[in-house]
Amino acid sequence: MLSSLRKRVTTLRSTADDDSDAEDYELRNKVAKKLHSRRPPNTAFRQQRLKSWQPVLTAKVVIPLLLLAAVIFIPIGIGIFLSTYNVEMLQINYSECDSKASSDLSDMSKKDYSHHFKTSNNDVPQWSYNSDRKTCTIQFEIPNDIKGNVFMYYKLTNFYQNHRKYVESYDWNQLRGEAVAWGDISSKCDPMRYRDDKIIYPAGLVANSLFNDTFSNLTSIDDNGNNYEFSSYGIAWKSDLTTYKVSKYNVSDIVPPINWMERYPNGYDEQDLVDLASNEHFMNWMKTAALPSFMKLYGKHTENGSILRNGKYSIDIEMNYPVTIFGGTKSLILTTSSVVGGRHMGLGICYLVAGGLSILFMLLFLAKQLLTRNKREHSFLENLNEGQALSASGMRQVL
Repeated sequence: MLSSLRKRVTTLRSTADDDSDAEDYELRNKVAKKLHSRRPPNTAFRQQRLKSWQPVLTAKVVIPLLLLAAVIFIPIGIGIFLSTYNVEMLQINYSECDSKASSDLSDMSKKDYSHHFKTSNNDVPQWSYNSDRKTCTIQFEIPNDIKGNVFMYYKLTNFYQNHRKYVESYDWNQLRGEAVAWGDISSKCDPMRYRDDKIIYPAGLVANSLFNDTFSNLTSIDDNGNNYEFSSYGIAWKSDLTTYKVSKYNVSDIVPPINWMERYPNGYDEQDLVDLASNEHFMNWMKTAALPSFMKLYGKHTENGSILRNGKYSIDIEMNYPVTIFGGTKSLILTTSSVVGGRHMGLGICYLVAGGLSILFMLLFLAKQLLTRNKREHSFLENLNEGQALSASGMRQVL
């Protein structure tokens, strides 16, 4: 009897041990599966159970919002449009002056000029070309006195300063005044790094293609004492004025870019390096444009109380910059400014279009609401008479 009892106890112990081992094995498997599981944690954020709000865009909500958008956009658009419309501007395309103009003054074609003044102007600008001095002389009329600041720009078209290789083709260390060693010139400046076994300063395609036409001040034809002068000081960004430094190169170790040879036929001297570090035309050119048609500031007249008197004026343009090689044009622009910049109507028109579309859609939604309301109400009453329950969506449509 005792022996049978001992066998039964042994059997129970072995069974309990087997059950415990099985439970441990199952638990380990569950833990292993959780460790290797790719299911996100059971949190509100990971399981997308966060609180949310979804607006119900009914007619009573949309129509006031569209009205509010129209009330905001239209006045802003009118203000910007009127402000830019009042900007006075004269634009003259002189790209073909050397081929179209003669040595005597002649009228320009209408496609070569445009203007906008407060007073109507029917005068046709005239031009002439001096082949010996490569100078284009342009005469034009200012029909009314222009008060305030006047700016002179040049405009180029079809010139892709934003080309990937072009826009990176410069060496900032050179421009900051450092005497960059031969082997340290940026490889992105190829093929404008070296010439005649010397370092090109400033290196790169951007500097080599510097716009080099020159514009004189405005000379009054009616009154010699009424000339109008533009200044090239203060036309660059203040940050550029502190960035560009006088080069530490020895002038015997560097040469100008190829396209600068006419300006520096004998190379640099010490004063040339000083002048280049403060040349604001050069600084503006080195700020590459994002679009193929762009304007860059050449000069400005910002004296307090100054007035550009009405009358005939002439300006001499020394033509050095070729544009036919890239199929572009070059223009002279004289313009005033407004609180939103020059004469660019696009921003004001965008606001007006947005406001107009808001009114249009508001009226469409309002008409739909009024025309379909009677039908919805009639359907609602029929459902009530028939004893049918109205769903939430149906109630929303009625409202």
